[in-house]
Amino acid sequence: MSSALINALMEQRAVPLVDEHSLESFAAKQSHTLLFFTENPQQFPESSDVAVVIPLLMDAFAERFQVAIVDRAAEHQLHARFPFDGWPSLVLLKDGAYVGAISKMQDWDVYLAEIERLLNAQPATVKPINIPVVSADSHCH
Repeated sequence: MSSALINALMEQRAVPLVDEHSLESFAAKQSHTLLFFTENPQQFPESSDVAVVIPLLMDAFAERFQVAIVDRAAEHQLHARFPFDGWPSLVLLKDGAYVGAISKMQDWDVYLAEIERLLNAQPATVKPINIPVVSADSHCH
């Protein structure tokens, strides 16, 4: 479930929806990609607030990055690849590699300073989240 403000971002600013299959080809088309992880806007109303800020950020940074909204069905899988601390989050990629994230709604000055810092940073080393898999026929001893 989305919100009217997130839908407006897609319709009025032509921000595409990406998932784990389309992200790589989208990110390959530009140096920097800003991913918008919304989660459920009814559960996390700050997602709508961030949706209002994104066009302002796009204008302030004059095409230094391209924005994509992460499809809700792919968010948790991509969150494992691109860690962040809370919902909603903006994740910056450089040449498809994770650089960093800004979680939750922030003050305008925080967005400006942090995005500028991330645009000038190199990709971070991300340790994958390892969850042990136990087969259905395993028995505890």
